[in-house]
Amino acid sequence: MKKVIFILLGLVLTTWTTINAAQKDLEVQGRRLTSWKPPFTMVLPSEFNLVHSFSHKNPGESSLTRVYFLIRTKGKQVEEMLILQIADKTNPQAGPMTVTPLKPYTEKRLYSKEKVKKGELEVDYLIQLMAWNPEAPSLQTIVKKGFVVPSHWALQGQFLFPYQGEHAVFLRYSKDVNSFGMKVSEKGEDWEKGLIKGDAKKAYETFQKMFMEMIDSIQIKNP
Repeated sequence: MKKVIFILLGLVLTTWTTINAAQKDLEVQGRRLTSWKPPFTMVLPSEFNLVHSFSHKNPGESSLTRVYFLIRTKGKQVEEMLILQIADKTNPQAGPMTVTPLKPYTEKRLYSKEKVKKGELEVDYLIQLMAWNPEAPSLQTIVKKGFVVPSHWALQGQFLFPYQGEHAVFLRYSKDVNSFGMKVSEKGEDWEKGLIKGDAKKAYETFQKMFMEMIDSIQIKNP
């Protein structure tokens, strides 16, 4: 029996098929995010606006992936960004859905990579530094809506978990390093693992606490 593999998507713009139906399976009210498929809730680090959603079929993997873009802004400038991907198995005859491991952009700016248990769930997560790129094809829908994505360093947390072999959930949450109210370095080498210190370290510790609280808040609502 063929297994369904959830591949972490690069979000290539040419593969997007926008459908409003994707929004019917997810709701955001204040800081609370509720998913009906699969059924879970979690508390977000901030109040976000859902600005775009789409889905696309993966015939070769017997699955459909729904993608949601949420942002928090100051004026029109993005300060926090959350991208949620949920894959649904579409072929009942296929084997259980499996996931590919999380991989950092670079080991030099990877701060933690672990697994945690949430009841029956095993959640794979990592925290790293990344660079926001407003020219990235995946962000053009946000930019075209009039929002400004600054070319800044951002702290990013990712987590991933499969659900009962029928779904997989992949979340990426990032926050501009300049949005912590501290004066931090804009040099990438100052953020390297083992070298990070001062206000940069304080910003990381604040982000780590926010991200881990989000993971801790995940609650599965079995039907």
